[in-house]
Amino acid sequence: MNKFKGFLFGMTASSTFGLLPLFTLPIMSEGLTTNSILCYRMLFASVLVAVLMQVRKITFRTNLRELLWFAFLGFFYYGSASLLFQAYGTMSSGMATTLHFLYPVGVTLIMALVFKQRPSPFTILAIILGLSGVALLSLKEGGGSSSASLVGILLVLLSGLSYAAYLVTMNNVRRVRESNNLKLTLYVLIFSALFFLLDTSLSGGLQMIPSGRALTNLLLLAFLPTLVSNLALVRAVKSIGSTLTSVLGAMEPLTAIVIGVVVFGEEVTGPMALGILLILLSVTIIVLSPLLDKNIADRLRRLSKRPIRRQ
Repeated sequence: MNKFKGFLFGMTASSTFGLLPLFTLPIMSEGLTTNSILCYRMLFASVLVAVLMQVRKITFRTNLRELLWFAFLGFFYYGSASLLFQAYGTMSSGMATTLHFLYPVGVTLIMALVFKQRPSPFTILAIILGLSGVALLSLKEGGGSSSASLVGILLVLLSGLSYAAYLVTMNNVRRVRESNNLKLTLYVLIFSALFFLLDTSLSGGLQMIPSGRALTNLLLLAFLPTLVSNLALVRAVKSIGSTLTSVLGAMEPLTAIVIGVVVFGEEVTGPMALGILLILLSVTIIVLSPLLDKNIADRLRRLSKRPIRRQ
């Protein structure tokens, strides 16, 4: 049951992350830059988490060692978003999205090389299917030329690696893993907001919120694709691990496609439909993987105990 909840939290996290365009695009249309939007997103989400902690009477107290790990996580979280948006300026957003979603491969490699955790064949199959589905969904944004500079490719790969490091650190550092979920989320968001604030100060400063409509969208952005998604992400990583949670991240572009079709009237093409099917198949395999792995292990155990017949 705990693993089932973990899968549910993982799908909730990636699905709510996919709501980003629903609130971000209207704000951008009013003139706010991505750095200012991301800074407000983290700041407002931090306030919401702090209120929730106050209601639940959860202490804000921490220590220097724990705070340093929170700062590392905040830097990885900031780096992932910042590098990805920089890469968007050097290549098509479709190609950038596809390359960014190589991060499950990064998680798998880190777990294998550093923590000696071998991925199951079902996890590898799910990664391949999920990445193929993301690539097909991204074709709608690729447009004509798909050329990209070496710098752009490096930026987006570092973006995925930064997010992979974020997930792995959250699950494998005992001091982080044992910390309260709300407190962990609060400090990660605060440090991430500080990094974005520094970034905006070096590029013209934080912009003022232009209207009440923009403020409403920023608050919704802070609540659904930030507060809800990050709390669900922490629960998922602590329940099913960083590798399986990362593969479930393929639900994010799927949700973005659904939003694009339902809200912005975008058209579903044949490749997009196939991409949706592959992502759903990938998620199904991940959810069923513990059962499938157990059945295979039981079958191998029975085969090893079966007596050998002599001819």
